[in-house]
Amino acid sequence: MKTKNNPFTFLRTSVAAGLLAAFAAQPVLAERPMAVDDAGTLDRGGAKLDFGWSKDDQVRGLDAAAGYGPIDNVELEFAFEMARDHDTSPRTELSGVGFAAKWVPLQQEAGLSAGLKAELGRARADDQIANKETAYTRALIGLASWAFASGQLIHLNLGHEWERIDGDTEGLNVWGLGFDQPLSEAVQLTLEVFGAEHSGPDKAIGLRWEVADGLKLSAAAGHGNSRSFANAGVAWEF
Repeated sequence: MKTKNNPFTFLRTSVAAGLLAAFAAQPVLAERPMAVDDAGTLDRGGAKLDFGWSKDDQVRGLDAAAGYGPIDNVELEFAFEMARDHDTSPRTELSGVGFAAKWVPLQQEAGLSAGLKAELGRARADDQIANKETAYTRALIGLASWAFASGQLIHLNLGHEWERIDGDTEGLNVWGLGFDQPLSEAVQLTLEVFGAEHSGPDKAIGLRWEVADGLKLSAAAGHGNSRSFANAGVAWEF
């Protein structure tokens, strides 16, 4: 439920909490433009920077992320996001920070790669009137990828996420299935479907273009659960 110029505080609180739950659950630590993550890590000593724009229904925002490979088969990721809901008046302000650690002991150029990812996150919503909400999330996700000799990749994510708002904690099973199809040496088509328990699937299609060594541009758009969403951005691995 959403409301505009509504004088009743409890309605505003309900809106903020609903937006916060959706914002906190947004995956921002997979390789852009996908929400489904791959079973792979940066090389030891490698790093990456990621900047982007996103839209989810009437919520629009900016995000940034950084990753580092401290040892073999391990990648640490940090992310920050801020957004506004343009369907409330005044606009609800949203912000979030996240941390993820990926451990992928099985990594192969062809065939199966598999590992685990642990995530921690905090998101805040401020309706600019009198209500502020904070959500804390944590998740444990199993990662699997299959690489074909022809260059295609299939990714599977299965896990569980816990979300706490105002002392109330809810646990949900989460899942995702993604596909990378090379269109040329530098361009990949991405397809994915993902979701969580008690909700319908989200489906998205995107493109990833490596314009220079380690520098990639990407964009994706999708639909699910009665709303559309999109993202675009740039990533640099070095």
